[in-house]
Amino acid sequence: MTAPHSIVPDPLADLLDTLALEELGTARITVEGVGDRADFGESGASVFLGRSQKMPHGRVFGGQVLAQCIIAAGRTVADIDGGGNRFIHSLHGYFMRPGDDTQPIRFAVERMRDGRSFSTRRVHAIQDGVPILSMITSFQEVAGGLDHQDPMPVVPGPSELPSLQDLFGGVDHPGARHVLNRPVEHRHVEGNIFSAPGPELTSRQSVWLKAVGALPDDPLVHAAVLAYSSDYTLLEAVLRRHGLAWTDRRLRPASLDHAMWFHRPVRADDWLLYTQESPSASGGRGLALGRMFSADGTLVATVAQEGMVRVKGS
Repeated sequence: MTAPHSIVPDPLADLLDTLALEELGTARITVEGVGDRADFGESGASVFLGRSQKMPHGRVFGGQVLAQCIIAAGRTVADIDGGGNRFIHSLHGYFMRPGDDTQPIRFAVERMRDGRSFSTRRVHAIQDGVPILSMITSFQEVAGGLDHQDPMPVVPGPSELPSLQDLFGGVDHPGARHVLNRPVEHRHVEGNIFSAPGPELTSRQSVWLKAVGALPDDPLVHAAVLAYSSDYTLLEAVLRRHGLAWTDRRLRPASLDHAMWFHRPVRADDWLLYTQESPSASGGRGLALGRMFSADGTLVATVAQEGMVRVKGS
């Protein structure tokens, strides 16, 4: 949040354009570091091409790559059972290298299995011949069964909390302009830690979030935007516990892996409560867990991420 970057006039339209991947067809893909040739089966991989959003630090936002992988994998599931009957229910991804936001990303999708109810896909996000993210994700047709969930915590609603515009609208700083140019609105229940640590050393926080405008009526897009949003604040539970803010010059953070389970249908352009906690930090890594609830209290997703959280000099 310290270097200037280009401001887009419509950040949500920019995100949707980033998710509008170009389909390049099927090809055999060579991925350095995954073997001489990644095993995508006899028919090869379904390949897609996408662009990146500009970031202040020049590295691709991890949530963007997660979202694009979901779109790429979902495109290869759309034609099963007459089309549109299988929805993402989980993903497990590893961030392997930082991405360059000036270069395109290729997404190579392996159709690992299409069963009677589930479809499994493996996706490599590739730049310069090497993977920057590797993900396995699963889709399931709609089914009934046992149903229960934990209750949503009682917290102030989004209308009771200041918006990002309220907080940063009058601030002439590149970091403030970057936050205001996000396609997802955030309202921290405990107050944000963008520029200063929180008042309490706690490993828990809650954030209301939603897309800043209406999204298409496509469940795959809503799942992708939800995954995109999930990567913004999850490691803040670690930082908050240790009295750190994002602008601390000693901080060296990076996402290492990301897992997500989609429990129930969701709209990412409605308010969602994202509750987060960190049960452990050690060895320069911090673990954070999150749960996402719709405003009516429905648990829609669960998230887990381990991140590198190094503090220079400590």
